[in-house]
Amino acid sequence: MNNLSLNYTRQGEGDPLLIIHGLFGSSRNWRSLGKQFAQHYHVIMLDLRNHGDSPFDPAIDYELMVKDVIGLMDRLDIQSAHVLGHSMGGKVAMKLCHLYPGRVKKMIIADIAPVAYQHDYDEVIDPVLELNLAEIKNRKDADEQLKKAMPDQRIRLFILQNLSFHEGKPGWNLNWIAVKKNMSLITGFEAIKDWQISNPCLFIRGSLSDYVTQQSRDLIQQHFTEAQFITIEGAGHWLHAEQPVAFHDAVLNFIQA
Repeated sequence: MNNLSLNYTRQGEGDPLLIIHGLFGSSRNWRSLGKQFAQHYHVIMLDLRNHGDSPFDPAIDYELMVKDVIGLMDRLDIQSAHVLGHSMGGKVAMKLCHLYPGRVKKMIIADIAPVAYQHDYDEVIDPVLELNLAEIKNRKDADEQLKKAMPDQRIRLFILQNLSFHEGKPGWNLNWIAVKKNMSLITGFEAIKDWQISNPCLFIRGSLSDYVTQQSRDLIQQHFTEAQFITIEGAGHWLHAEQPVAFHDAVLNFIQA
């Protein structure tokens, strides 16, 4: 299966730093931090398949996403880069490092472990699929329709970043159907018992998040021989948005060490 030609933005000069967003996200989530990192590095922020402005495809799994990213690196003539991945993007980064270790300089994994999770996210996806786009004239209309099924305003606003309007007509920059269909592949992950990764890696977790347990940290230490760990206090799973200064400093200190 051919890789997809991913959408991306880039800015800055120097060593390449590739930023890979998480599930339901896009490169837009990283604009502010990307701009700061671009003061030091050549920052490439991409949209994974079925997300943002990248092509839609019925298939989505980690091997396909890694091939898409390698295709983008080849297209931009980037032999190797520092790679920063959050959540699903962190799993993409780890798989990328496993399959193509020579393409990764230093790797930063934000609040995710190389394990399978049990989430299905039906409570997010189903209300979105039930939305009647014909009745929506702006983002506020969509927000009102989603309130009952999705009471957490922060989650609604994050999800609604994927709603766009073209000539006044609403549409999604996220392939909800493909994501729902392949959710077990996205939340799952292969057994890493044969992995041995020696690239320098920083695993950053939020103190309020339960995505990186002590058990998964033990697993990481077995298979990522150069792994370092940092916990950012007062941050949950979206640690880069909740504590951007601490996150920025942790990433910069690690890469520049």
